[in-house]
Amino acid sequence: MIVGIISFVLIISISFLIPGIRERILWKINDYKIRIDYAINPPEESVFVPVATIIQTPLPSTTPTPEAIWTPTLSSEPTVVVTPTFTPTSLPSSILLEGIRYQDQHGLWNYCAPANLAMQLSYWGWEGDRMDTGIVLKPFEKDKNVMLYEMADFVYGYTNLQAIVRSGGTVDLLKKLISNGFPVLVEKGVFIKDINGKLSWMGHYAVLNGYDDAKLEFNTQDSYFKPDYPITYEDLIEQWRAFNYAFIVVYPSEKQDMIVNILGPIADDGQADRIAYEYANTEINQTSGNDLFFAWFNRGTSMVQLQDYVGAASSYDFAFQIYSQIPENERPWRMMWYQTGPYFAYYYSGRYQDVINLSSLTIDAATEPYLEESFYWRALAYVAIGESQKAISDLYTSLEYHPEFAPSVALLQQLGFTP
Repeated sequence: MIVGIISFVLIISISFLIPGIRERILWKINDYKIRIDYAINPPEESVFVPVATIIQTPLPSTTPTPEAIWTPTLSSEPTVVVTPTFTPTSLPSSILLEGIRYQDQHGLWNYCAPANLAMQLSYWGWEGDRMDTGIVLKPFEKDKNVMLYEMADFVYGYTNLQAIVRSGGTVDLLKKLISNGFPVLVEKGVFIKDINGKLSWMGHYAVLNGYDDAKLEFNTQDSYFKPDYPITYEDLIEQWRAFNYAFIVVYPSEKQDMIVNILGPIADDGQADRIAYEYANTEINQTSGNDLFFAWFNRGTSMVQLQDYVGAASSYDFAFQIYSQIPENERPWRMMWYQTGPYFAYYYSGRYQDVINLSSLTIDAATEPYLEESFYWRALAYVAIGESQKAISDLYTSLEYHPEFAPSVALLQQLGFTP
């Protein structure tokens, strides 16, 4: 028995000296660790309950504005008119845009965003791949999520193309864009198997490059499933709702006027947010379960964009109340990995404890809490209540998970520390 144990230990030790085998062993150990942690602390059981305590103190003078992390930091998005001159034209019943180089996300951690952005850019002749986008978008490989504004920043900073991010999209608008030669990258929520093999809700990106009215479906380049992956109009709406019908379009600067005309009213950012807000109000009266949660959440997100933070906070309160009533196996428990609207709403309403509680719950529910935004917002709230040492610790953690994350760098410098 002892000889057998010693032999086993020796084999494992020798295996660790071989790089390829070492990585596979470490991956397997990490996989089992995650599975055990999920079994002991099921994240679906965690429910955020707002305390709604407003601290009537002025915001710190060094507090970054919402634009610091909500909109593209390069501020290069072209200026658009509020009322573009758009003349409706009949759309073809089907179309398929060729020229996209397919990229999958497999073999790397959370590479959905780098893969999809690389595909969208390839349509316009960009010659890079998912590794070129990923090294910028995900400097820490296991970062849980890349946001749309970060993708827009990449387009502005590393290509000769333009990008526009909007909420409040519709199936008809997607068809107009595609039929005019613009693939669209959408953000949506899907139920797919996670690392535990468990069917679970998570955020996902896909590039739409065709549609067929006879089949009532879009053609997508899906980095998780396969190229030319079909999705019905109805299913897309169901999945897209989770992210306020948000999308990004990439285009050459000479097609600026064309994009403005196709987008119509939502070419203007503020008008797009107002339209998304009205969509959410309509869906609040028409949905239930997860969809009702998403509708209230979207209402809050649009109100944040419109800088009605108190109203947004109230909307998120309703959303989280509905979330608690959803069956555990159906809860979109990863929601705060992908969206930071509640942090904005609670923080700018003076509800600092709610920021701390929500970010802590989000961090604790993730086996590997590589969520730089949650650490950043908790740090902001700690600063607001005078707990600077906790804030500094969170800021350094956020920079470990996202090196050079601009908001954390700025706040650390404002507190007198070197990132």
